[in-house]
Amino acid sequence: MSEIEKIRLFDNQMIRTIWLEEEEEWYFSVKDVVTILTGTVNAKDYISKMRRRDIELSQGWGQIVHPLTIQTPGGPQKENCADLEGIFRIIQSIPSKKAETFKRWMAEVAAERIYQMIDPERSIEQAVEDYRRLGYSEAWITRRIKTIEIRKGLTDEWKRGGITREVDFAFLTDLMSKTWSGFSTREYKRLKGLTKESLRDNMTNMELLLNALAEETATEISKERNPKGISENASIAREGAEVAKSAREEAEKRIGHSVISPDKAIDHLQSPEELPFNKIDEQ
Repeated sequence: MSEIEKIRLFDNQMIRTIWLEEEEEWYFSVKDVVTILTGTVNAKDYISKMRRRDIELSQGWGQIVHPLTIQTPGGPQKENCADLEGIFRIIQSIPSKKAETFKRWMAEVAAERIYQMIDPERSIEQAVEDYRRLGYSEAWITRRIKTIEIRKGLTDEWKRGGITREVDFAFLTDLMSKTWSGFSTREYKRLKGLTKESLRDNMTNMELLLNALAEETATEISKERNPKGISENASIAREGAEVAKSAREEAEKRIGHSVISPDKAIDHLQSPEELPFNKIDEQ
């Protein structure tokens, strides 16, 4: 199940959301919604009292909310989330002047994903806004957006070559990572202390550039050779990654140390206390 996690703003306050691709639905953090609509400092206690007041809501609670893994200030954790319909039902039990405005905002969020699938440029614009809010530098954002475009070009080539299963996309991606960096995707994430977080969003400038070189080279080779099936695509993926491996080794020889780093890009920017996400519990 592919998951896309975003932090969104309503009335300058944070709402954590997650897109479940198989269901084609946005899910919203129930805790964040309750906090914003009520102003409570203890959303868990408010929800308990709300369920005692609204027996029907309480009886259907298991069908309305779903524990999903989303980011918290303490790292990824399971939290109750609900889709658009579920949140609307919860709002019915919350006496708030913001309710109608909030419903319209949620409907816009739900529609946005459809617009992005029709017009990919919207996804890029949203990504830029998200990276800025999280504190990334403009230079890093520019490089990251370019690598997204390069990745899209490679996956389009793989699809043209007959690759359709997610497991095969993952295999090819892992093969390229292992070839140019010496680390599988899982090993690379472990090196950086990551779990569910995106590896690419945590790459340094040099790592991003080398990974992009591998993918762009593989894309160009694929266009020339028109591979079919997993075996031929894997061979080309390895060739593209070997170009990046040679570049990495030459760079390391001249720099004097490995460019594969446990550092995260964000480590060198704003401190955690300054990032907007970590202010959510202050609401």
